[in-house]
Amino acid sequence: MDKIPGGLVGVVGYDCTTLDLSYNELTSITAVKYFERLEELILDNNKLRDLRTLPLMPTLTTLSLNNNKITDIDSALKKIQECCPNVVYVSLLGNPGCPDQLTNPTSTDEKDYDRYRLYAIYVLPSSLRFLDSRPVTRHERIDAKSRGKYSRTVKLAPELSSKFVSNSMEEFDDIFFNIHYTPLPRSIRDPLDHKGAFGKCKYRYSGKNSEGNRFISNNDL
Repeated sequence: MDKIPGGLVGVVGYDCTTLDLSYNELTSITAVKYFERLEELILDNNKLRDLRTLPLMPTLTTLSLNNNKITDIDSALKKIQECCPNVVYVSLLGNPGCPDQLTNPTSTDEKDYDRYRLYAIYVLPSSLRFLDSRPVTRHERIDAKSRGKYSRTVKLAPELSSKFVSNSMEEFDDIFFNIHYTPLPRSIRDPLDHKGAFGKCKYRYSGKNSEGNRFISNNDL
């Protein structure tokens, strides 16, 4: 299913505090608004591309969104901050926009994830105590307060990323190392492809009849 059935609350009950909807194909979670007492919401391994359908959930303390399709982590974090003011545990591992080494070991490193953590701690409510796979430390909270807003991670779309890398490498080679530099023209011309001219003249000048020659003595030669 791609949406939570509206009648699910009637089956589970209005007093439900824990809801696990992992391993479905959810693209919308609007219906969780009917669970007014919900404290734990597990949405791992679905197809959520964003959290625009996340309703206001003041009682929620645990939100797990591992292995979804969320690319804009910045918007997701701000939506959680807005809708879950008392959240204690949040996990976003395995989403394309989350720079974690567990799921993206080749494209991210530990520093990328550390910057993401600082930004997430800075954005999410102060009630947060646990982020992804480990608790939020006092040192992280201090760092997040001082420089968390500068740690936002922006990821390019794959097609833009490859184009950027390609253009950057060409510019890097030519400007800094001159690998492809040459003083010669880049076009290749045939030796016979020129504008020079060659010919023969039927007149020959010897100079023996020149009026100026009679004023030149042998000593001047």
